[in-house]
Amino acid sequence: MNKLPIIIKREYLAKVRNKSFVIMTFLSPILMVGMIVLIAYLTKINDNEKRIIGIFNESDYFSNDFNTTESTSYVHFKDVTLQLAKDSTAKMGYYGLLHIPHEDELEKVADHSYFYTKEAPSTSVLDKLEDVFQARLRERRLQNMGVSSKEFAMMDKRYEINTETFGGEQNLKGINEIKAIIGGGFGYLIMMFIIIYGGFVMRSVIEEKTSRIIEVIISSVKPFQLMMGKIIGTSLAGITQFAIWIVSASILLMIAFAIFDIDPATLGDGANVPGIAGNMASPVPTPNQTIQAYAQELYKIPWAMLICFFVVYFILGYLIYSSIYAAIGAAVDNETDTQQFIFPIILPLMLAIYVGFFSVFSNPHGPIAVGFSLFPLTSPIVMLMRLPGGIGEGGVPVWELVTSLILLILTFLGIVWFAAKIYRVGILMYGKKPTYKELFKWIKY
Repeated sequence: MNKLPIIIKREYLAKVRNKSFVIMTFLSPILMVGMIVLIAYLTKINDNEKRIIGIFNESDYFSNDFNTTESTSYVHFKDVTLQLAKDSTAKMGYYGLLHIPHEDELEKVADHSYFYTKEAPSTSVLDKLEDVFQARLRERRLQNMGVSSKEFAMMDKRYEINTETFGGEQNLKGINEIKAIIGGGFGYLIMMFIIIYGGFVMRSVIEEKTSRIIEVIISSVKPFQLMMGKIIGTSLAGITQFAIWIVSASILLMIAFAIFDIDPATLGDGANVPGIAGNMASPVPTPNQTIQAYAQELYKIPWAMLICFFVVYFILGYLIYSSIYAAIGAAVDNETDTQQFIFPIILPLMLAIYVGFFSVFSNPHGPIAVGFSLFPLTSPIVMLMRLPGGIGEGGVPVWELVTSLILLILTFLGIVWFAAKIYRVGILMYGKKPTYKELFKWIKY
């Protein structure tokens, strides 16, 4: 009689009835959203810190160039010595003092200017000050070449190129990076769940082995069935948790639409957002229109396809790695002995995250991105980073997706076969710390 369904049911119920599983399933989305809100709030507070910079200008230049902004205030010192200005700046707790000396030429003024601070200044502050000097120097150099101030203002105006698809739809700056981040988020979830749930399988095997319950269990169940039951049961628990999270994410998304005043009904129609999907003569979009436009692009992401392949890649990736985790659990007597085997397992996952981000961000169709999205041990993560761009023209070629899935399935079958060999022997081995050499011997039995 096939005992596999019974084992799967037992492992599944053991996981979903666990109090920590229930709490984290419903608490995790709230914690994640709360963490994002907290980070955004703390960043805003940090950016809202207003710096006060003293300006001691002895030259005939830069009289109107340093104007107070939301983040920086400028206090001008006059009719004082440099030392007194420095002492006053330090005593009043100002961020720093910019000294612009008196010279006959602007170039000499810039060369002899100094910014005094108590400690090394922030790069962002230095960039702002340097931009002022750079703009004034550029203007003076062009004037020496016969360019007027009006002509300089026209030349200095920032240019942003207009982009469109061949179908006539306006592109948004940075949308490809946003899609890569979304795919990376799915890939990161897979990595975390492989590590977490694979660890569950490994610890479950170790507990049953050390308590000698395993000797009773395998008297009526084949070791392969027991291993697959643990893997599939834990996998179903993970899918259950994902399903709950997707529902929670949908609810939170609706709340976000309400907060940012985004009308979901208009997301599918680019023509309703003026200044974004129109032509070059369209008016400059307002912040709300810009948010609506980005929401529109995110709405166009094939979410149903992405979620379906997320589940497929999660299951296949999890089955591969959890088989290895189960084999390790069967080979050792305690969790301490697993450390020598864990790092080689986690290494491909870490490589997929970091190399995947760098390669997909720079070139999602480049050889590194394609190679890592086909290699079975990294494809569950890297392929998901590429899938938000769609499948087919402009996205992931169909043959790459099919090849990736076939390689994953073949790898799963091969690793399960090897893992079952190790599991079958190691589950009854006690009192000896296994080595890689012994694991290879067990495979040959």
